[in-house]
Amino acid sequence: MTAELIEGARLLLDDRIETGSLRIENGRITGIDVARDGATVIPARGLLLAPAFVDIHGDAFERQVMPRPGVTVPIQGALLETDRQLAANGIATAYHALTLSWEPGLRSVETGWQIVRALEELRPRLTADNRIQLRWETFCPEAEPLIAHVLQGADRPALAFNDHTTSALLHPDIALHDRPFDHVPDYPVTDITSPAFAAKLAERAKRSHMTPAEFVGLITRVWSRRPQVPADIDRIAAMARRAGAPMLSHDDAQIETRDHYRALGARVAEFPMHDRVFRAARAAGDAIVLGAPNAMRGGSHLGSPGAAEMIARGLCDILASDYYYPAMLGAMVRLSTDRIAPLPALWKLVAANPALAMGLTDRGRIAPGLRADLILIDWPEGGHPAPLRTWVAGRAGYSALPPARQTRPEPAF
Repeated sequence: MTAELIEGARLLLDDRIETGSLRIENGRITGIDVARDGATVIPARGLLLAPAFVDIHGDAFERQVMPRPGVTVPIQGALLETDRQLAANGIATAYHALTLSWEPGLRSVETGWQIVRALEELRPRLTADNRIQLRWETFCPEAEPLIAHVLQGADRPALAFNDHTTSALLHPDIALHDRPFDHVPDYPVTDITSPAFAAKLAERAKRSHMTPAEFVGLITRVWSRRPQVPADIDRIAAMARRAGAPMLSHDDAQIETRDHYRALGARVAEFPMHDRVFRAARAAGDAIVLGAPNAMRGGSHLGSPGAAEMIARGLCDILASDYYYPAMLGAMVRLSTDRIAPLPALWKLVAANPALAMGLTDRGRIAPGLRADLILIDWPEGGHPAPLRTWVAGRAGYSALPPARQTRPEPAF
């Protein structure tokens, strides 16, 4: 692989931004401010060169697979388009949040198998490092063979424990962020026979190609599995531990919930729903994940704690794209504009910290010897940034660099 020297960029390092040059060769960063030594020179004066994003939870790929409710397209084409979107948005490593549910349709185990097989076949053609977060609905034991298959693969996945069944059945008098621990014996259940419950599930029913009444009947049958769910969770967690896969728990509302999953090995709290859970996770040394759209928009669309506030309080370590890939860069814009923290500190939320949480010690920072996962950004003073080029392990994954580019004054971040 021909060496490249990105010359005159503003390098976003661990604790500062400084103008310099960076050399990459054979997929690695081989030096900062070193001689050209025959390398191809990429002029980058006035541009920001930063570590590429590491996205540990993104489900925007679902919109490529099902661009309209009930309308699916060929899986391989959808994933190739997703891969292009990742690279164009500076995401070099992506964990696709692949929901494995008892629901038919988009989030079914059957669709999960199709996506996993497609990713395996497409791997030589993909630009980004496409990985899988096994977003397992705990009332779906049918997913176990697929989980076992992915855990045995070459690219170590992550496993996230989700329980949207219990939360869907929560009595309406109790706020979602105050729901009890999922496995308490006296969990407050809604009236499953009420028209309001059927209306609440209408969107999920449409996604599953079912009528609301059919979906209510299905979730009622699934709920009867509740006594076996704790044993299923223990068994799947043991599989993940044997595979060395990082584990996360999703939408924790109680300290008891976080404690339960931490005891199983899940050291990442993904989208906690109450302040008490944030504080308990921090006290235990867990990594805490929030959505980049939350930070970009200035708040959660679900009423969960605001990302900016939690970052300022030291209660958020990682921002994930969630449902919108451009949000990772958008969050950096909003948070830096609002002076929540200096840009080098903010960037750790989308690169170094998620890489560390997933056990990927070879990426997420600009330093000699690490993978050359990089993003070159045009970020004019007072303007919105635009990715111009993305490298994935030194390979050019995306480029919008014009043949000849006028340099601009360096912005003050």
